[in-house]
Amino acid sequence: MPSIDFDLRQLEIFCKVVQLQSFSKAADAVFLAQASVSERIANLEKAVGAKLLDRLGRQIVPTKAGELLYRHALLLLDMKNTACLEMENFLGVKQGEIPLGGSTIPGEYILPKKIGLFHKKYPFVSVILTVADTKEIETLVLKGDLELGIIGSKSPHKNLLHYNLWKDDLVLAIPADHRWSKERSITLQELSEEPFILREAGSATLSIMDEYLRDYGLGGTNALNIIARLGTSTSVKEGIKSGLGVSILSTWALETEIRAGILKTIKVKGLPPMTRTFYLIRDKRRIASPLCQAMLEFLLASVKEP
Repeated sequence: MPSIDFDLRQLEIFCKVVQLQSFSKAADAVFLAQASVSERIANLEKAVGAKLLDRLGRQIVPTKAGELLYRHALLLLDMKNTACLEMENFLGVKQGEIPLGGSTIPGEYILPKKIGLFHKKYPFVSVILTVADTKEIETLVLKGDLELGIIGSKSPHKNLLHYNLWKDDLVLAIPADHRWSKERSITLQELSEEPFILREAGSATLSIMDEYLRDYGLGGTNALNIIARLGTSTSVKEGIKSGLGVSILSTWALETEIRAGILKTIKVKGLPPMTRTFYLIRDKRRIASPLCQAMLEFLLASVKEP
């Protein structure tokens, strides 16, 4: 029997097929045609001398031999990645792409400006920004799809490192022509009776709002007169402007509308200011690439800027 042999590129493609359970998705991920991926997997199976993948319906799953090779392939690819990162760090390489994630508020209202400033400092680095809710950003960082994430609440996950970034205030926003617009404050009872637009599950804004309302006597968001749940702060703002209802949002998201006189904020009696911190997260199990480290240091330094 000839000795078994394979190269790291074959293993990279094989692992993508296993992880994505699809030849077509793996082809997109490794920037090859699907036919080329199929050919390389066939060559790998020939070199190994065993069938590595089975098709179950629409899904591709590893055989027992495939499972064994997959475990070792992950270790080999991790060693390759570590070697590349250490060499890049030694050589001071500052070019390439960095995947960055942001929950809705930092992703839509803070990071675009920060990325622009980062690009001026590192013109050969491209930032690929993913915007999703806090829970999804955490998941993507833990899976290794993102090197860094910025979220609106601290995660309890033991594998995540947290770095304090910017402060944020959550306020009750109403249309400028709302009947409360002349009032300095309203009561919790009035708030509970008013049509209210809520963010979707997984939102840090929703989680903090619910905790505050429970702590100060309203029984959480379930006590509100919820008429809609919307997926982003932008859609919530549009709902408020259209007269659909009121909501509690970040001051970062409301800055333009308040300055233009389209929306106003109003205090709620008995409810202290809702303040939170945005956190930069990364998976402590993974070695930070030079680009990741550069972005991390840049964002931490930005906290001190006016």
